Amino acid sequence: MKCLKYLMVFVLFTACKSYEIGKIDTPKGEILIWLHDETPNHKASFIALANEGYWDSLTFNRVIPDFVAQGGCPDTPEGFNDPEYLLAPEFDSKLTHTYGAVGAGRDGNAEKLSARCQFYIVQNKDGLHRLDGDYTVFGNVLKGMNVVDQLVNVPKDSTDRPFTPLPLDISVVKVSSKRLKELRHDYKQ
Repeated sequence: MKCLKYLMVFVLFTACKSYEIGKIDTPKGEILIWLHDETPNHKASFIALANEGYWDSLTFNRVIPDFVAQGGCPDTPEGFNDPEYLLAPEFDSKLTHTYGAVGAGRDGNAEKLSARCQFYIVQNKDGLHRLDGDYTVFGNVLKGMNVVDQLVNVPKDSTDRPFTPLPLDISVVKVSSKRLKELRHDYKQ
């Protein structure tokens, strides 16, 4: 009988467990992002910047079909040189640049330090495996690749900056185990 009580408590606990995921609201729709536990510093950084409202005045500043939608800070010296905004790479051979992967931007620094204020979403349906081992993948899109597909196809200038800004509204939301399972089931690579 005691075992049955413990089993019921365990089942109730796991059924009520919630997970933090990234949510990006754009003029084209909502994108939900799973943040990988295998990249704890990048995950924590994304959550902290979202909770601080860091990206509230920023946009998707680079959108390229069959490549990426990149957002966050523009390519500025502050984004690439300020130690407060740099993270050591967290490469994991299981986390690769597949369609819907979320990675951390960086410049050409030899240490492959991530600019934690920049992120990109892989939009190439075949993936971008030439980036594996050079850029940290810290998440993947659970819902909203149709939105990303729209973002990369907006009219843009010669530097791939959209003519009409695509503002970011990034937050962290909690989802139940059940909802996460539904999102993962619906996710198509």
